[in-house]
Amino acid sequence: MKISAQEEYGLRCLVQLASVTNGETLTLPQIAELEGISQSNAGKLMWLLNKSGFVKATRGTKGGYSLARPADEIYLSEVIKVLDDDEIEGHCGSYTGVLDSCVHTGDCGIRSVIVGLHEIVQNALSNVTLSQLVGTEKKVDERFHRIQRMAQ
Repeated sequence: MKISAQEEYGLRCLVQLASVTNGETLTLPQIAELEGISQSNAGKLMWLLNKSGFVKATRGTKGGYSLARPADEIYLSEVIKVLDDDEIEGHCGSYTGVLDSCVHTGDCGIRSVIVGLHEIVQNALSNVTLSQLVGTEKKVDERFHRIQRMAQ
């Protein structure tokens, strides 16, 4: 599975918000600077995340963005679904061949594999919360290795 830049930066923006203490907000310029992206790109991501109910925006001099619900209640599968430009349901609809449609539309030998892989990834992402991504890379890596060992 390939994570798009939009998905990665959207997740990173949410991790930044999950890292602030209760009641604090981050402004759009702060989020853009922390992630090294343009304010317009950060604005697009925050608009999507706000529209989807992951963040809330507060206006005013003490305004900014904050998580709309606790980080341990936000699952990566939800976030990716909102930020994903290439839904699996559209897999066959995005045909890029020279004909008008794929010659395998009625009987595709690889469709079940692609759909199955997508389901495996979705299930894995459904078990990871935003709060599990907060911290240094080493701490997050240790956390996931511990979770993997417990699942076996």
